[in-house]
Amino acid sequence: NIIIAIVIGITNKRVFVIICDACFLVKYSSSMFVISSLLLTFNKYLFIIVKQSKVCYIIIYEFYLTGEVMNYIIVDLEWNNTYCKKKNGFLNEIIEIGAVKLDENLQTVDTFSMFIKAQLGKKLHTRVKELTNITNDDISGGTPFSQAMALFRKWSSGEDNVILTWGDTDVRVLVENFKYFNGINFVPFLKNYINLQKYAQAFMNISKADQIGLSAAAEKLGLVTENYSLHRALDDSLLTADIFRVIFNPTMIASYTLKCDNSFYAKLSFKPKIITDINSPLVDKTRMKCFCDACGSHCDRISDWRVMNQAFRAVFQCRSCKRKLRFTIRFKEYYDRVDIKSSAVPFIDKKELEASQKSQQALRKERENENVSNKA
Repeated sequence: NIIIAIVIGITNKRVFVIICDACFLVKYSSSMFVISSLLLTFNKYLFIIVKQSKVCYIIIYEFYLTGEVMNYIIVDLEWNNTYCKKKNGFLNEIIEIGAVKLDENLQTVDTFSMFIKAQLGKKLHTRVKELTNITNDDISGGTPFSQAMALFRKWSSGEDNVILTWGDTDVRVLVENFKYFNGINFVPFLKNYINLQKYAQAFMNISKADQIGLSAAAEKLGLVTENYSLHRALDDSLLTADIFRVIFNPTMIASYTLKCDNSFYAKLSFKPKIITDINSPLVDKTRMKCFCDACGSHCDRISDWRVMNQAFRAVFQCRSCKRKLRFTIRFKEYYDRVDIKSSAVPFIDKKELEASQKSQQALRKERENENVSNKA
């Protein structure tokens, strides 16, 4: 690598240096020294200034042993849903882990792939075998979970490293397995995290409600998925890495990088729930208003609120055109927000509907009788 460094001025024991796109002010006090302040910014390079007479020479050495280097670790898991007596329920037991390590320039540094020994479900579900082509022999000869995770932690170590998965389901499954096998409620190697599916949908302007799958996202971005063995941990990680390279935006990706602290795990474990108590403080009464879809006027509620299909529902009537509407509103509680969805459709009273149907039937019968009379 060639780095251009130019001394642009020397005044009062200070050296102004331009390195690439950055400008630094460096103090000196002897004929040769290491500029430690620059090591923090350019951790792959060692800078030495040599002063001879009035000329400063900058010597730049590239090195790899000093300083923490940030990597992107893209992880994918395969698991087998199996019944667990200890939990008295089902658990998604991890059977394979695959990962790709990328450097700051998104170049592949290394890969990781390992089968996890099945300790609960000795046999794979038929659906899992068909989808992944993993066999019972593969998981019976795999590495036990705790040992496999220790090896992966060593491989992926680094405080500044960022773990990425396609959707947060893999992280939830990791937490579930660590809790069962290791008795802890967190993932030891998870320091910084990006939900790449969420980031990709924002990058491609896809609605949050329409979760896009890995292969669909790849095809949308023009990547050829036939080159990968889909539903295998390492190949899915490689495909995810290729997607990441296409949609990478340093500024945008920074806003989607989460610190894996207590609040991260609290949010991850929180189960969203529908609010069905109209007196709950989370129910925003100001949002329970209806406006006419025809004229836009305010509507008055003419019936009591009822809970139907996990939503509040009532009948409203427009003040201007007297149009009746059935207004439905749903409140769903998440860890850090309440999601509100509402709709209004024309309302027809059952009695009015029955009367209308009887009237139409009578009209049809009358016409049929007229037709018979005319033929006679």
